[in-house]
Amino acid sequence: MEPFTIATGTMDHAQNVFIRVYTDAGIYGVGECSAFPVIVGETQDTCMVMARAFAALWQGQDALALEARLQQLHDFTAGNSTIKSAFDMALYDIAAKNTHQPLYQFLGGAKREVESDITIGISSPGAMAKKAHEFVESGAALLKVKLGKNALADIERIRQIRVAAGDDVKIRVDANQGWSFEDAVIALNGISKFDIEFCEQPMRTWCDDRLPELKRISPVKIMADESVFNHHDARKQINSDSCDYINIKFSKSGGIFEAKKIHDLAASKGIPCMMGGMLESRIALSAKLHFVYSSPNIKFYDMDTCMLGHLADPCIGGVKYEGYKLFIADTPGIGADADEAFLAGCERFVC
Repeated sequence: MEPFTIATGTMDHAQNVFIRVYTDAGIYGVGECSAFPVIVGETQDTCMVMARAFAALWQGQDALALEARLQQLHDFTAGNSTIKSAFDMALYDIAAKNTHQPLYQFLGGAKREVESDITIGISSPGAMAKKAHEFVESGAALLKVKLGKNALADIERIRQIRVAAGDDVKIRVDANQGWSFEDAVIALNGISKFDIEFCEQPMRTWCDDRLPELKRISPVKIMADESVFNHHDARKQINSDSCDYINIKFSKSGGIFEAKKIHDLAASKGIPCMMGGMLESRIALSAKLHFVYSSPNIKFYDMDTCMLGHLADPCIGGVKYEGYKLFIADTPGIGADADEAFLAGCERFVC
């Protein structure tokens, strides 16, 4: 990837794992996950090791008994949500293909317009403003701005970005846990005058006990990201009145099954959600779009990863961008697969 900087570090490559799960019915399912060590504690290598164990667990089992197969993984290991998400995705692909439906129809959804934001990584205020102007000129209507390095500098970053972007563009920010409580108060008050839609994850998760206080005094709405991996986390955040919104990511939740639990719980409590991600290719992005189509409480779309500097595209079929809007054909299952020419250069194993 082109180098991309957030509060927790700079990424210059994606640590992705692609899997296929084969059945004796002649159907196979595909799954992809993107390890992000500073957030989920997994790497590409740990995902590969766990994938071997998961594959052995599923041999000879019923692929359509989806909940039972996923429970096998949870019984085997706590955590490891990233690699679990690839296996979850492959099961859903098999299930939808078995019914000859696109995944969103299998999940009971319907297509709707989905327009992603586009993310500006942390740099100097001037460089970020220049990037904002370039994105707006290319048709972007939603900017997501990475902050969290320095509260006062972050305020200046947003001031210059608002000037460069104009008043009609929506701006949302993501601190990626970068601020202390005190810095979050300074930053959120400082940027509020620039019409900010919301702020993702202002503080470290170990400061979750202070989120209710921050939410009460913040003039900017708060979205929980790293503080919500599963529906239990979502329940605690909602019951403590810690957030206005929740960001759902398969690499945190372990895949579609748990993501739906988060979505449904949040919907029942009137908490809108966002579809986010790590550094997935268009393979996993396709599954995310199907999930969005079947999840009416997802109101925000942060689905721009594949536009942020991937230097290779391993996907055949799958989701397409038209500007910043996403579309996918009505192919059975996820509708995406990996290019065999790309896979030829990858490390692989077969169980």
